Parts: sequence; structure tokens; C-alpha cells
Amino acid sequence: MGAVIMHSVASVDGYIADEKGDVGPLHEWYFSGDVPIVVGSDEQYDHSGTGSGIKVSAASADYVRTMWESIGTIVMGRNLFDLVNGWEGKPPAGDHVVVVSHRPKPEGWHPEASYHFVDGVAAAIDKARELAGERVVAVNAGEVGAQILAAGLVDEVAMDVVPVVFGSGRRYFGGINGQHLLEDPHVVIQGDRVLHLRFKVRR
Repeated sequence: MGAVIMHSVASVDGYIADEKGDVGPLHEWYFSGDVPIVVGSDEQYDHSGTGSGIKVSAASADYVRTMWESIGTIVMGRNLFDLVNGWEGKPPAGDHVVVVSHRPKPEGWHPEASYHFVDGVAAAIDKARELAGERVVAVNAGEVGAQILAAGLVDEVAMDVVPVVFGSGRRYFGGINGQHLLEDPHVVIQGDRVLHLRFKVRR
């Protein structure tokens, strides 16, 4: 099975959005470079809603492309699903999405999309692994990601750290309690206006 990787863009003080879910300048580096990130041969990634697609710096391009192409399933919480309306059934990476939610999929919502609504983080990871096969399960950071990490179900933590201080908002590690040890970073890549870091979770 592929690894379970908790991943999000974060401010240097550990926030992934403000209190309302607005990411502010956190994602600007996705659109300020010269290298388009493509799927397969010619389909460009676009989760901006602008149609402009993702264009990152040359320093970030290989890392971002490899990371996104490795993803089979994304796991997200219901708050994020509602905020972005599930990316209208077209996730930014991977073929499947598992939403951790006590509520079912909205009636009539993109029936063609491989979105699965699961109650509970352990069941969500089981379903995500089943769908992903040998590919990566990417867990969005935040409250649900923190619950999955606390349950011992995360293999790696990946952070794209942007040089901005939020001061308050939605934390990368949510309201997690206690200490959770990580190994030294095995990926450290300096991009333009972003630092890519990956840590294995210490077992």
C-alpha cells in the first residue's frame, strides 16, 4: 500500500487559513512561477477556479509534479468540502476523494465523481487506502488531519511553508493534544516564496 501523507500549505506560524477558511497569500506561489504543472502529457492542473492553471518556480516544479502524480486518494474534512464545494467533483490531484463526515453526500451532487463520505477517521483511511492501491493517500491538514495523525495512521507529514505570519486562524495540526515525534526532514527544497518539507512520523 502507498504511504499516508498529511499535507498542506502553511504559514511560518503553522496556520493553513484564517478563521473563515481564507488562505490569503498562502497559495500565491502556485501561480507565480514559469513552469506549468501538467497531468500526463498535456492536461494542466487547475484548482484555482480561474482557468489559469498551476505555474510554479523551476525550483518547486519537480517536487510538486512528483508529489501530485503519486496521489491516488485525497482525504478531507466536511468543512473543507463545503468551503470549496468539493472542487466541483474534480480534485486537484488523484482519482478519488474520501470526506470524513457524519452527513452524507449532498443529494444530486456530481454523481459521476468518485467521492465517498465516511463517518470516522479510521474507516476513512481504510477506504482511502482501498481506493488508492499502491498510490499515496494525501490527508489534508487541519482538524481531520490532526485526528488521523493522533490515531497513528499518518506515515509522513509534508508542509509547504510560506513566509507569512497569520497570527491566528486554522492550524495545520488542528487542536491536536500531546507530543508526536517526527524524524529529521528527508525532503528540504527551497522554492520561490515557499519551503517544501517532508518528515516521516517516528514509530
